[in-house]
Amino acid sequence: MRILFLGDVMGRAGRAAVTEALPRWRSEWRLDFVVVNADNASGGMGCTGAHAKALIEAGADCLTLGDHCFDQKDMLQAVEGEARLLRPLNFAKMAPGRGARVFSDRRGRKVLVAHVLGNVFMRRAFDDPFSAIDAVLRAHPLGGAVQAAVVDMHCEATSEKMAMGHFCDGRASVVVGTHTHCPTADAQILPGGTAFQTDTGMCGDYLSVIGMDKAEPMRRFVAGMGKTRFTPAMGEVTLSGLLVETDDATGKAHDVRMIRQGGRLEEAAP
Repeated sequence: MRILFLGDVMGRAGRAAVTEALPRWRSEWRLDFVVVNADNASGGMGCTGAHAKALIEAGADCLTLGDHCFDQKDMLQAVEGEARLLRPLNFAKMAPGRGARVFSDRRGRKVLVAHVLGNVFMRRAFDDPFSAIDAVLRAHPLGGAVQAAVVDMHCEATSEKMAMGHFCDGRASVVVGTHTHCPTADAQILPGGTAFQTDTGMCGDYLSVIGMDKAEPMRRFVAGMGKTRFTPAMGEVTLSGLLVETDDATGKAHDVRMIRQGGRLEEAAP
């Protein structure tokens, strides 16, 4: 199975670039399943139902969210009505939606996608992500209940993301980090057969401060005070992600490649 994961879609420019490229990539790269993190897809803060629909129609099989999952109020209803939307598994217990679900690719193969939030340096404490993901992976063993399993670990600390990769090694096909918007150069297959990258980066303008127009963040860093709201940068977009090939019998990865297309960063392609 060929699985593509795209990192945090950043604002209107990121959405436009993903919706333009993804239909072509599904054909050219022979993609079987696509997961996209949409936590910043709408103005850099959350995702609206309409924007989620556009990304799904472009070819995403599943959208994960993150700590901004309910910043856009209509997501409270959208996450209940659209099975391809996942909020974090360890978010508030009363939150609508689900944090893990089994999907089918176009050949009927079962793919688990699970989404968790880390705790280190985050703006609020969430339930333990390790025990949350452990229960899901135990219930959906690779090579048995599912042919592939994808885990999106959305958090600040690289150490916490790396720990999650090792915790899931041999039990998930792919563990990817999201949230920090900077692609790390450590794509690898861990000893147990799990593809891992600490952070997949963002689908956004990298001539920015983590996807935001750089003027206001720089003002706050330099002067210690803000003047206006953060707004997503609107320059040329780099699409960043991870492409993984898995074995159907075991669910484990046998090839992993970083993806960077367009924009300012050095290109990386299948």
